[in-house]
Amino acid sequence: MEILSSLWSGFAVAALPINLALIFGGCFAGTLIGALPGLGPVNGVAILIPLTFAFGLDATSSMILLSAVYYGCMYGGRISAILLNIPGDEPAIMTTLDGYPMAKKGQAADALAISGVASFIGATLATIGLTLFAPMLAKAAIHFGPSDYFALYVMAFATIGGITGTDPRKTLLAAMLGLMLGTVGLDPSTGVARYTFGSFNLYDGFDPIVALVGLFALSEILFFLEERAHGGGLVPPGRVFPRFSRVREGLGASLRGSLIGFVAGILPGAGASLGAVMSYSFEKRLSDKGTFGQGDPRGVAAPEAGNNAASGGALIPMLTLGVPGSGTTAVMLAMLISLNIQPGPLLFQRSPDLVWGLVAALYLANLVLLILNLPLIGMFTRVLGLPAWGLMPLVVAISYLGVYAITHAAFDLMVMVGFGILGFVLRKLEFSLVPVVLGLLLGMDMENNLRRALSISGGDFTILVESPIAVTIYVLTIAFLALSLWLSRRSIVPTPS
Repeated sequence: MEILSSLWSGFAVAALPINLALIFGGCFAGTLIGALPGLGPVNGVAILIPLTFAFGLDATSSMILLSAVYYGCMYGGRISAILLNIPGDEPAIMTTLDGYPMAKKGQAADALAISGVASFIGATLATIGLTLFAPMLAKAAIHFGPSDYFALYVMAFATIGGITGTDPRKTLLAAMLGLMLGTVGLDPSTGVARYTFGSFNLYDGFDPIVALVGLFALSEILFFLEERAHGGGLVPPGRVFPRFSRVREGLGASLRGSLIGFVAGILPGAGASLGAVMSYSFEKRLSDKGTFGQGDPRGVAAPEAGNNAASGGALIPMLTLGVPGSGTTAVMLAMLISLNIQPGPLLFQRSPDLVWGLVAALYLANLVLLILNLPLIGMFTRVLGLPAWGLMPLVVAISYLGVYAITHAAFDLMVMVGFGILGFVLRKLEFSLVPVVLGLLLGMDMENNLRRALSISGGDFTILVESPIAVTIYVLTIAFLALSLWLSRRSIVPTPS
């Protein structure tokens, strides 16, 4: 009853006219920012921070605005992923696997509706979890050490082979390429430059956003130009309005993906990308009958629910422990500290209006985003009907502007072009681009946790299997791989006549 009373008082705060306006404005702006290739929630939240000071907003209203933008960006990232095969941010990479094939079949409206409903389910369930279990879950997450995180990333990479429908050997090679690209830059422990060839521009390594835009956006444009040379073109717009019978097909995957994504989001540093990867992998192993990667609604619903649930889960360690659960919550944490509010175990007692006002605003933001996104599906699908001579230059311009707005470095524009050419070559050789990006994106965190664990043990590798949590994760990974191998062998054994 105490939680319900606190939540009711939070709705009284969120329902103030200024806060309602911020929720609507933040959701709309976040959706637009999320749909633009390269920007994503971190930059979307960072871009709008100056507005909170310019308008003189208090801490509660500032957090409500930034959280609405955060959730809106997670919704918006799916739009370009489905329509153009260009993820708006890293977690939306998984949505391209089945979302774009659906669009190519003229089912873009169905895919957008499925992803919108899945995003709503994932974010809402995560907000309910935040309401009910925040202190308890935060205490459990704090027991994860570097060796446990390393084991978690081992599990994620062990599932990469089941993500794509291509040759597993090519998938492994692509993941290894991503891991190799992730080692460029300064060594996280010694500070020694690795594979930089004397260029100071590579000391920070390759920005995953730059690689993402290059691999997907520019390679897609190169493929489009090649297809146009042979008489091809954009995918057909298909139906303008979705069929809600298709939406129902993804409900079960949405619920399962929400649970997995929420758990991934609670773990500080895991983030929405890991939640999307694990949600898609689990659903593919559980439900795939040869349709995943070819436009299966469950392949859209699972990662969308997973990444949105992870976004909500990432707020738990930020609010209860003062530890950011993702890059976006790190920006929000800095915002809170700049306003002289210290997140942590006492935040719920010291600033109840802020905490419960924020939680109530998240419920309203989810509802606003669902109401906002579903009616706009017809407008989104009409993007595919735009003339190619106008759409493709616009995509190129947005890609360049998005990358330059993040880094303000001409060098990164050249890196983006290089990744675009690499993506085009890999796709011509029938390599999936997803493992490359995941290797680059998750590999950095995997190496950092490995180095931290070895620093603690003085170089003793046995620390990786000393933790009961790590051992449990390794056992689950081995069992998962053994089950997958057994199922694959069983499926190829000829039945007796």
